[in-house]
Amino acid sequence: MTQQPRSGANRHYVLAAGGTGGHLIPAFALAAELHARGHHVALITDERGAIIPGKPDYLTAHVLPAGRFGKNPLGWPAALRAVLEGRRMALRLFEAFAPSAIVGFGGYPALPALLAAISAKLPSVVHEQNAVLGRVNRLLAGRVDAIATSFDKVERLHPRHAAKVHLTGNPVRAEVLALREQDFPAFTEESLFRILVTGGSQGARVLSEVVPDGLAMLPPALRQRLQVIQQCRAEDLEAVRKRYAEHDIPAELGTYFEDMHERLADAHLFIGRAGASTIAELTAVGRPAILVPLPIATDDHQAANTREMVKAGGARMIRQDAFQPKELAKQIQAMAMNPQSLANAAHCAFNCGRPDAAKDLADLVESMSGIDLMDVIRVGEAIPRAKQVSARAQTASHEAARERADT
Repeated sequence: MTQQPRSGANRHYVLAAGGTGGHLIPAFALAAELHARGHHVALITDERGAIIPGKPDYLTAHVLPAGRFGKNPLGWPAALRAVLEGRRMALRLFEAFAPSAIVGFGGYPALPALLAAISAKLPSVVHEQNAVLGRVNRLLAGRVDAIATSFDKVERLHPRHAAKVHLTGNPVRAEVLALREQDFPAFTEESLFRILVTGGSQGARVLSEVVPDGLAMLPPALRQRLQVIQQCRAEDLEAVRKRYAEHDIPAELGTYFEDMHERLADAHLFIGRAGASTIAELTAVGRPAILVPLPIATDDHQAANTREMVKAGGARMIRQDAFQPKELAKQIQAMAMNPQSLANAAHCAFNCGRPDAAKDLADLVESMSGIDLMDVIRVGEAIPRAKQVSARAQTASHEAARERADT
């Protein structure tokens, strides 16, 4: 249940995020929570983010220049000029919109907005979706007022910033969160075995190449009960369809499923990448998984994302170089030959979920603008779903407010 603003005041907030789903899904979830509390919210992003599906109608998107600092130093001057221009535009937006706080969700499009917030001495928060602090968040960690994390252990986060860290979790879409109230679908020795396979918004070729053959190597008791839903790249679709047909395995294939949350609701097992939103949704719903981290992910952050879920017993992780049909079949058997083992893994995944992430993040953001931080933010080694707040976090917020007042 959403809260109304504890102060009774309607405030303005700006969210800044890169144009990918991984950055924008939690931003949209926070926007929905703040909007439900009576606040006004605006979005700063890039061209992709302005038109991405799922953006709420009430969330006005502002596209600002944001240079990307790649490996080639020759491109850095142009990137810096774009960032400075984006910062100037953000300052003009802040003058008109008068935000109470700015929240960055990572990605280079968030950089100009956060630099503008720091320059204007506006309260600022960054949210990190992954288990490794991203480049933009790492760059600004020492200058923002609060750092919200999705995992209790985050790599590349300096100990000197510990006082401003709040474990909120990674907000997920409302339709996914609603599935948390549903039981894990019944799985017996006679029932269908429904597997959902996806490699993110663009699919993943390695899944198309390995999964059909891996499923074909399962013992007849499992293979004959398979029902597969798999997202593929458009160029791989026909080859994957042919492969499943050769193995006589029923499979529904597509390049995009608008009702992905409904597919997740029915699934007994997920096979796919380990992006932050994927992990958040699997744990919110409670679905066991076999995770194949993207090997080229920056700082190997997808592998880091799997650790909490794997340690709890809710997932198994296979590195891409070891992701072969035989290994996949072996891991599926270990999880599903005994129906109760799969249900147990689902329960372990469920226990890793942080269903109050959007609410807790909204509470933190409100606290940056003078609304008291109540007992809703989980910090450090807190028990999931417990309502705790550390005195250290409260002190950090109050000190930041005093510093702004002094300047």
